[in-house]
Amino acid sequence: MRSLLVITNADAGTSDEERLAEALAVLREKASVEVAKTSNPGELDGVLHRAGGRTVVVAGGDGSLHAVVTALHKRRELDQTTLALLPMGTGNDFARGNDIPLEVEDAARLVLSGQPRKVDLIVDETGNVVVNNVHVGVGAQASRKGAKWKTRLGAVGVGKVNLGKLGYPIGTVLSAFHPPSWRLRVELDGEVVNDVDRPVLMVAIGNGSNVGGGTELNPDADTEDGLLDVMISRAVKPAAKLGYVLRLRKGEHDERDDVTTLRGTSVKVSGDEFWLSADGEISGPERSRSWRLERAAYEMILPR
Repeated sequence: MRSLLVITNADAGTSDEERLAEALAVLREKASVEVAKTSNPGELDGVLHRAGGRTVVVAGGDGSLHAVVTALHKRRELDQTTLALLPMGTGNDFARGNDIPLEVEDAARLVLSGQPRKVDLIVDETGNVVVNNVHVGVGAQASRKGAKWKTRLGAVGVGKVNLGKLGYPIGTVLSAFHPPSWRLRVELDGEVVNDVDRPVLMVAIGNGSNVGGGTELNPDADTEDGLLDVMISRAVKPAAKLGYVLRLRKGEHDERDDVTTLRGTSVKVSGDEFWLSADGEISGPERSRSWRLERAAYEMILPR
């Protein structure tokens, strides 16, 4: 019988507890399951210390997955661990981009029947990891503004529909009217692909395709292809900004003349002060930051 260690948020609400119970009922039909609730990095590290080679099942959203991958990376155990995901967050962007079912019972069935596959990871020069996507400029500003809307709307829902996922698009619209442009130098695999004389609205570096609960910021990004997808938007004039946002919601922004899409394995961004959003976590301001792809960094159970 397979052995699973399910890690969940100790602060989860009643609705999440009910959904988790549904998933656990599915898992326990064919596996031995231990559930561990954590509320801080120290507790998480202690739980992972006793994983003992079991498949680690993350019951949570993109932030929870980021936290577990970060902890395993720091422990130098990531490449020895098989992960699985029960998407229970607001956005669930990693799940969306990797065809993991959003219904937790279906996701639990995938844990039992799916295939462990090697997936890539983004690592910055400080050793911090990015599981899905990192972006700077208006996207990070949208995440900062959208965070309060995500919190406000997260408590509002009808059945299984949670309105918190509207936080990012609301933040994007708000940012479209009052963001500055950024003068940034972008280097891809050592080659300058944008210099400070060409202001940008945002730069996105995608291992995965989705951000903000389903916005395809890097539509062609694939966590298994060994490449980073880089999107540079130069839609800095007022009308262009609004047009960009409208096309972004449809996943058609990469068709614009003021948008460039590229692929490579390392990216450096420098210039004006910028904030960044990495897997939804906001940090900054920064003047320079670089990222590289770590190919086939760990195993994730995905559809066959």
